Amino acid sequence: MTFSVDSSWQRWQWRVRDGLPQSPSEATPLLSQDKRRQSYNLTQQRVVFPNNSMCHQDWAEVSWRYSSNRICTTKYTFLTFLPQNLFEQFHRWANLYFLFLVILNWMPSMEVFHREITMLPLAIVLFIIMVKDGMEDFKRHRFDREINCSNIWIYERKERSYVQKCWKDVRVGDFIQMKCNEIIPADILLLFSSDPSGICHLETANLDGETNLKQRRVVKGFSEQVVQFEPEHFCNTIVCEKPNNHLNKFKGYMEHPDQTRTGFGSESLLLRGCTIRNTEVAVGIVIYAGHETKAMLNNSGPRYKRSQIERRMNTDIFFCIGLLFLMCLIGAVGHRLWNGTFEEHPPFDVPDAKGSFLPLALGGFYMFLTMIILLQVLIPVSLYVSIELVKLGQVFFLHNDLDLYDEETNLSIQCRALNITEDLGQIQYVFSDKTGTLTENKMVFRRCTIMGSEYSHQENAKRLETPKELDSDSEEWTQYQCLSFPARWAQGPATLRGQRRAQPLRRCHSAQVPIQSHSRQRSVGRCESSQPPVAFSSSIEKDVTPDKNLLPKVQDAALWLETLSDSKPAKSSPSTTSSIADFFLALTICNSVMVSTTTEPRQRVTMSPSTKALGTSLEKIQQLFHRLKLLNLSQSFSSTAPSDTDLGESLGDNMPTTDSEERDDASVYSGGYSTDGGYRNSTCDQGNIQGSGLDASLEEVLEAPALGLASPELYYEAESPDEAALVHAAHAYSFTLMSRTPEQVTVRLPQGICLTFDVLCTLGFDSVRKRMSVVVRHPLTGEIIIYTKGADSVIMDLLEDPACVTDTDVEKKMRKIRARTQKHLDLYARDGLRTLCIAKKVITEDDFRRWVSFRCEAEASLDNRDDLLMETAQHLENQLTLLGATGIEDRLQEGVPDTIAALREAGIQLWVLTGDKQETAVNIAYSCRLLDQTDTVYSINTESQETCESILNCALEEVKQFHGPQKPDRKLSGFCLPSETLPPTSRAAIPEVGLVIDGKTLNAIFQGKLEMKFLELTQYCRSVLCCRSTPLQKSMIVKLVRDKLSVMTLSIGDGANDVSMIQAADIGIGISGQEGMQAVMSSDFAISRFRHLKKLLLVHGHWCYSRLARMVVYYFYKNVCYVNLLFWYQFFCGFSGSTMIDYWQMIFFNLFFTSLPPLVFGVLDKDISGETLLALPELYKSGQNSECYNPMTFWISIVDAFYQSLVCFFIPYLTYKDSDIDVFTFGTPINTISLTTILLYQAMEMKTWLHMMETYLFAFTVEVGEKVQGN
Repeated sequence: MTFSVDSSWQRWQWRVRDGLPQSPSEATPLLSQDKRRQSYNLTQQRVVFPNNSMCHQDWAEVSWRYSSNRICTTKYTFLTFLPQNLFEQFHRWANLYFLFLVILNWMPSMEVFHREITMLPLAIVLFIIMVKDGMEDFKRHRFDREINCSNIWIYERKERSYVQKCWKDVRVGDFIQMKCNEIIPADILLLFSSDPSGICHLETANLDGETNLKQRRVVKGFSEQVVQFEPEHFCNTIVCEKPNNHLNKFKGYMEHPDQTRTGFGSESLLLRGCTIRNTEVAVGIVIYAGHETKAMLNNSGPRYKRSQIERRMNTDIFFCIGLLFLMCLIGAVGHRLWNGTFEEHPPFDVPDAKGSFLPLALGGFYMFLTMIILLQVLIPVSLYVSIELVKLGQVFFLHNDLDLYDEETNLSIQCRALNITEDLGQIQYVFSDKTGTLTENKMVFRRCTIMGSEYSHQENAKRLETPKELDSDSEEWTQYQCLSFPARWAQGPATLRGQRRAQPLRRCHSAQVPIQSHSRQRSVGRCESSQPPVAFSSSIEKDVTPDKNLLPKVQDAALWLETLSDSKPAKSSPSTTSSIADFFLALTICNSVMVSTTTEPRQRVTMSPSTKALGTSLEKIQQLFHRLKLLNLSQSFSSTAPSDTDLGESLGDNMPTTDSEERDDASVYSGGYSTDGGYRNSTCDQGNIQGSGLDASLEEVLEAPALGLASPELYYEAESPDEAALVHAAHAYSFTLMSRTPEQVTVRLPQGICLTFDVLCTLGFDSVRKRMSVVVRHPLTGEIIIYTKGADSVIMDLLEDPACVTDTDVEKKMRKIRARTQKHLDLYARDGLRTLCIAKKVITEDDFRRWVSFRCEAEASLDNRDDLLMETAQHLENQLTLLGATGIEDRLQEGVPDTIAALREAGIQLWVLTGDKQETAVNIAYSCRLLDQTDTVYSINTESQETCESILNCALEEVKQFHGPQKPDRKLSGFCLPSETLPPTSRAAIPEVGLVIDGKTLNAIFQGKLEMKFLELTQYCRSVLCCRSTPLQKSMIVKLVRDKLSVMTLSIGDGANDVSMIQAADIGIGISGQEGMQAVMSSDFAISRFRHLKKLLLVHGHWCYSRLARMVVYYFYKNVCYVNLLFWYQFFCGFSGSTMIDYWQMIFFNLFFTSLPPLVFGVLDKDISGETLLALPELYKSGQNSECYNPMTFWISIVDAFYQSLVCFFIPYLTYKDSDIDVFTFGTPINTISLTTILLYQAMEMKTWLHMMETYLFAFTVEVGEKVQGN
């Protein structure tokens, strides 16, 4: 990759040096330049022409190729419903089997029952499923109609204005005008925004569940529009990629009439289903419509999976078919032998019209088919319908379990895959993510290291020791104390709170437009909250107590920033003061955090244009400082307090403003801290300031609480909790993020001075680079600075080589800082903290200008765009200067250790697959009891395949020496074979084994074909921990274990990087946590807390498996038992295919007589109480070993059915032997006895019934005893 970067850069430099014109893209197909119009490859690209007067002809030629915006999620139409539904139902071979029987019964020579009666069972089953499918599809049709008829403003070419039309009328190339709170009807390229910065704010909760606002920016070249966008003046051609389901990836370019190109990406695409927020008007052109939108392409709906019981059941049905074939063959042979005993044709053997008789062989074949019709009950046609109804009942009780409801998030469990509930009771391996799954994903700033000096923040650590968050009053008091306010301000915190109270944050309500079918559905029990919280803004995340040793240095660093000017640039050699300043500036600037207020609708705070001329304000402040004769400014900020008027004049021009309302002219940047950690602007009370005297501290003046009119409180909305934690940490040291636009970011320093940095470029974070960079121009020095933050494993490799430094002292200092920082990073990781490195780089104007040109070329490319952008990022992010590192704590969720311990007792192997560094993951593993201090932990870290193989061999030999001939438990045809173990006395001293492995080693394992050795080693391990693993590696591990070991697997995660792992497992569970809903949308079940997994598996999983498994076995038993009555009768009726039971009773045996008890049994029966299952997790192993339903239980039930049918048949037979009763008088008691026996068998199998009877008998005995004693 390095060679590719250098070669591309040299190729660009060669083209510029020789004065050659820059091609917009070397990989983009172009027309020959001698033609005016371009030709495009529509099979590989999407070309969009605008629907206006100038380009209408081109639009008409191309637009018909693309999908309209009308969506249809229904499966059927009025005409296709009946044939298509029947076609789908007959995909089940059981339905085909019964259809075959119906056709056979219509043949006169093989008719056993009345033709209409034979059709009735199949018709009822087909009708019930048809009604269910029809009702579901009709609901989808009504939902689609509401969406398609929603209103939107579309530009009408003939009227030259926007006209209100329905969503279904939108076409690719149309111009759409959207207003605040409206839902976006299609995938639209943003061309205009009422925001002066060209920004449109989106809420994507309907798409991915994330509650924080996101920014989308106008395509380059269109953001400078002052007046309303004019569609008629737009004559550009848009070329982009074909429709796909990647929500976060989009690339294309806009070709102008002069054949120049402007590239754009996903930052300019408004996705269907999102909601416009904080933007009055937005205009764009439709790129994808209808089913070609990214949201609809991701709408796969509930997933269909086949459970293990269903696969086992299909196998057993084949055995039943074999049994049926054998019984029919016996009947056919018996019929042949019976007829062969007659010397003449018996009277019942009727010849045909010609007087000829059937040959014996042909008669036997006809009897074989007749026996199939007669014994058809052996195959349970109603079993499929019963299973579906039982699973619906199980899902209903899952949804309504209050123990699986989380009060904090107001969410209950969601069941997205309705047909694998019983698999929850057979899980053998659980693969879990760490961050957000085992931990809270609430990042709390804990420690930091700057220039090799570590700041432990002990006060902050003590605050976090309390398990519960403080209430609002105690939080305020703690915050006032940690800021060291003067005594006269600390005397009355209640009064100050009353004067500084702000309205709580409210989210504006969505427009009355129904959300389309791909939106996230709320689970049962969830209700709309009128005041949803801001993402990553809980009290524990926002309240950071500054370190006493670092706080004075930060104040000195802030004062050092004042000494900078255009004539005095920052020194190239790093110093502690300058590095501290850059460190906190990087924390504040290098992120995508948005600043919003408490107004309704929620508003983004931006600085007024006057802040661009910041130098004048700084000069005034400096003159003010000198005039007041500030003393010891660099140490204590002690100074003579300025008057309210002077300070207002100096800072009043830099006040923040909102997008919708004007601010008070007297408001200045001299506010205190809000009660929840947000910054609040305020005005200083003139009397108090003047009364403070010349000895008053400037810090006291600048940090004074508001005693006048309070401005809206600031909230930080981040896309990740890490970013929010760092911004809140910088805010605790008074480096406050005040506003952010695509072009500028404003930071308030501890003195109250606001610095506005021009944002030149932002390189966002991605999972490949594992870092983020922001290029800004310093407002004081004019330098171009790159601030970078990212994983330590990446940043450390991008630092400037100390050997290249000419100054020996500087070289030694750099090496020392780097070594000490690495030592601190290792310390943080051992403490279980998430680490990030902070670095910077200063580049020249010429270098940056050349890089921008190279970047624009990459952005305009359609093919290989991602690779080119990666090359440009790598060229910029190198030779960095290390500033420091941060340690962020992600605390364990409540109940995680107990849940892991219970799952392990239940025989479930738990693997943790995480992308975090090894030391952090290991520490969390010990905290959550995944690893124990007494365990023998093997850590494998190597990139060499040979080394990896040798380590695996050595580890296996050592483990086998401890465990002797022990082999993992194995299964053979459903039977659990016991493993060979050592004697208990010697085994007691053997330590448990744990395995820790990283992503590089996993690559060596997969590439070196070492999977089987790796799996053999893991069979001896108590726990396995995979660190630094990519999403692809996570899914590969799950597939490896699932396929090679033939075990039931479950994956659980909360983020988008867990989607592939969730989809690869037999059961995928998503946690609706802090990282959006992408994991939930890809899962089979969704829960809100990891601890819910305990009851979900140990209780509901056990119940679902036990109920359904025993119900299936019972179905096979009752059908075989009943059909054998007819089979035994054939031995006494000459194998003629006649019956002694009425046809109606036989047909309705499955449909009515024995249908309801199994349903009640499958939905409500509890073989063991929930309390017992939680107290004794070992009971879960019955499902893992398939004790309720396996080949042995199946054949035992078949043999038992044969035995009971013999008893039910021959007792009445021997009773009525040699009597003259008719055949139906003989068959009625047989039918009655058989039905009674079958139903009593069901009653004995129902454990809940027995518990109720035991309780009733006990109560009755006690009552009788009391009466006897009373008498």
